Amino acid sequence: MESIEIIIAIFYFIFGIIIGSFLNVVSLRYNTGRSIKGRSMCFLCGSKLKWFDLIPIFSFLIFSGRCRLCKSKISWQYIFVELSTGLVFLGIFLKFSFILNHSLSYMIISSVYFMIIFSLLIIIFIYDLKHKIIPNNFVYAFILFSFFTLFFNLNTFQLTTPTISHLAAGPLFFLFFFFLWLISDGRWIGLGDGKLVVGIGWILGLSAGVSAIILSFWIGALFGVGLALISSLYLQRKQFTMKSEIPFGPFLIIGFMTAFFFNMNIFNFIL
Repeated sequence: MESIEIIIAIFYFIFGIIIGSFLNVVSLRYNTGRSIKGRSMCFLCGSKLKWFDLIPIFSFLIFSGRCRLCKSKISWQYIFVELSTGLVFLGIFLKFSFILNHSLSYMIISSVYFMIIFSLLIIIFIYDLKHKIIPNNFVYAFILFSFFTLFFNLNTFQLTTPTISHLAAGPLFFLFFFFLWLISDGRWIGLGDGKLVVGIGWILGLSAGVSAIILSFWIGALFGVGLALISSLYLQRKQFTMKSEIPFGPFLIIGFMTAFFFNMNIFNFIL
């Protein structure tokens, strides 16, 4: 990697951290009646925060993860989302850095486009994890943006006509999840998860999309078993069991990101 590419990569990472701070605000204020334009404040003491309280990551570390005024603990969600968004944006640069050799404008367009897509997914991740529901506004926006990726090749970044299998991937995934939702009366899977896989299918295609979904089930199963085991061994009250409700959207997003950034396709290992 050349020095200019290293500088750009660092910029992407820092820009992602800044955007991650904003995504925290959006996810926490969505559907609460509070505007995202309002001043940030401590949730416990209600004090309005100064600019130096809001520097991504650094403010959290400088004030030891506590409110500067009332000393109440600040959720680790803030620093986790900021760092994760920084890494995701860095991943976007590494994924599309080859475009730099062809066109700077294409590089900017592709980066911004997928920054929007992954920002939507991060908001969905946070909101579903906290409230066990995927907000329609964000998942529909994700589906819309993913639809347009059907018409350009992510490897050559040229306009293309989608294959029937690629076009059908999203609806087929939805039908599968809708079937699971229907026969379980919503106990196994949420209908929001079905909407989410439409976009996943359109971005990844059929085989890579199936790989992402299978990976999501594996990660979700391991997480559920691990959480239940930890709860039974180390917690006085079993807060989590194998029957506990766990949102599946975050695992779908992790599976999607893994398949997207690492070009993971389990069929390459099977065939």
